[in-house]
Amino acid sequence: MLPNVLTVAGSDSGGGAGVQADLKTMLALGVHGMSVVTAVTAQNSLGVQGAWELPAEAVRAQYRSVVDDIGVQAVKTGMLATAPLVEAVAELLADTDAPVVVDPVGVSKHGDPLLASSALDSVRGALLPVATVATPNLDEVAQLTGVRVEKEDDLRAAAGALLAFGPRWALIKGGHLAGDAVDLLTDGSEEHWLRAPRHDNRHTHGTGCTLASAVAAGLAKGLTVPQAVRAAKEYVTGAIAAGFRLGAGIGPVDHGWRLR
Repeated sequence: MLPNVLTVAGSDSGGGAGVQADLKTMLALGVHGMSVVTAVTAQNSLGVQGAWELPAEAVRAQYRSVVDDIGVQAVKTGMLATAPLVEAVAELLADTDAPVVVDPVGVSKHGDPLLASSALDSVRGALLPVATVATPNLDEVAQLTGVRVEKEDDLRAAAGALLAFGPRWALIKGGHLAGDAVDLLTDGSEEHWLRAPRHDNRHTHGTGCTLASAVAAGLAKGLTVPQAVRAAKEYVTGAIAAGFRLGAGIGPVDHGWRLR
């Protein structure tokens, strides 16, 4: 039996991020992907042209339908859009006995807002406390904690500020810094610094979704958090390097790069 992994996230009509990227990642990494759609976006390589969130009732129904019948070995959250959706999902997760990877999606790769500012308190107070691993990028860290990372040494302070909200582990993604792509994974006592060469291409759409889903896949297969994160980093680095042209803007990573 394959482990079951559930993504709770928004749909990306262009297929490069969101639920579509999550399910491709899960397939590539040998787990069974399932989905709870929280929002529908009109999205392509140039940006997000529109977004419509689903009612909390629809999200709860999808979640219960999947978890109560099929079961789940890990959950990944992405775009949750509004405070009611964040709170509904956090409540569902608190009642689920499986590791949770929270990607606190705030803005798209193009700078389009994907989380209402009024929902930030709900992310801090309800969602992060149920996270096994939280995986914000530097913009999302600043949104949530007020800590602005301008150099590698700042990653530790950002992680500490995030951990104060309750996740067991913080993975601070330093991809927006200059130089190598360096991330910090810590639970407040042990630290793991993950480095990879920076690939100078435009195939970076969906990297955050893909990384979080890869971490969830690893946890579902029984890896420890450091093992799952390290394997996910290797997968995403290869997917960026192999990314393909799609549209006129920011292209996606190649989720199937190991299969080609």
